[in-house]
Amino acid sequence: MSLKPNKRGPVSSKHRRRLSLEELTQEARDAIFAAAGVVVGQYGYSGASIKRITEEAGIAQGTFYLYFDSRQSLFDTLLPHAGSDMLRFIRKRVQGACDIYEMEERGFRAFFEYLQRKPGFIRILNEAESAAPVAYSKHFRMLGEHYHKALMRGVARGEIRNFDSDELETVTYMLMAARSYIYLRYLKDEVNRDELPEKVVQAYMKLIRDGLR
Repeated sequence: MSLKPNKRGPVSSKHRRRLSLEELTQEARDAIFAAAGVVVGQYGYSGASIKRITEEAGIAQGTFYLYFDSRQSLFDTLLPHAGSDMLRFIRKRVQGACDIYEMEERGFRAFFEYLQRKPGFIRILNEAESAAPVAYSKHFRMLGEHYHKALMRGVARGEIRNFDSDELETVTYMLMAARSYIYLRYLKDEVNRDELPEKVVQAYMKLIRDGLR
């Protein structure tokens, strides 16, 4: 496996720990996923050739096939992998929230912060419905279940009183959709804007607090 050289310069072999086979395997897979995210974000699924992905990852094309049978097999796992990465990012941002409403505001802000850090994510998501429907379906269910469970914890603590479990599932997908359209209006359409306007956050949270209590 040939990964890109460390830009900070060579590390003395005296202090370098030898990676296990399992670690090497995970390192290469992570490099492929990261590269695929960049390439699909820039060229779309149709333009994301194995050559472009492996060049971005800094590995030989033959190495790619040690981990994926085909380009499509990578695409069928790319979005859930990216979605899991996003959830980990958001989870760190919401740790320590005092209630469901603080958690929701932190998570809302974190979602848009993540998109600013990983601008290719939206294209990976939007084109997956036709280019990688298996991945799209898995990602959709994963996010919906994760979000619904978080809202149900608010019910258990008495912070949400107006909705039962079935109703909250509907609310879950309404809030997920809201994020997508808010991104389109206030970030994608505003090329010189690098963060969500505070008035948008407060309008969203006003709706949440008044609607869920």
